[in-house]
Amino acid sequence: MKAENALRTIKLVHTVIWAFFAACILAMPVFAYAGNVSVALGLAAVVTIEVVILVFNRWRCPLTGVAGRYTDQRRDNFDIYLPVWLARYNKLVFGKLFVVGVLYTMMKWWSVGA
Repeated sequence: MKAENALRTIKLVHTVIWAFFAACILAMPVFAYAGNVSVALGLAAVVTIEVVILVFNRWRCPLTGVAGRYTDQRRDNFDIYLPVWLARYNKLVFGKLFVVGVLYTMMKWWSVGA
């Protein structure tokens, strides 16, 4: 496979995986609000697995290293189909949304159990 095609494939896969985790983070408080706290907690668990993977990879997605083999480019979005600003601040934006979602979900869980 040509390097250009390999990079395009990696970027596509990376973007799909990112969209999945972003959707989990955004859906978590929605499910909690709707009273489906167990679904919200399940989404939090799925995202937590991704966070653990990032921690063990020094806060980098494993696909970033794979994509780096096929290009010398190192812009913030060289390995994913996201705007540069979102790729740059992705962990900050979605990290905060995740924490807020977890806190809200826990609040709903405690209020149901009380």
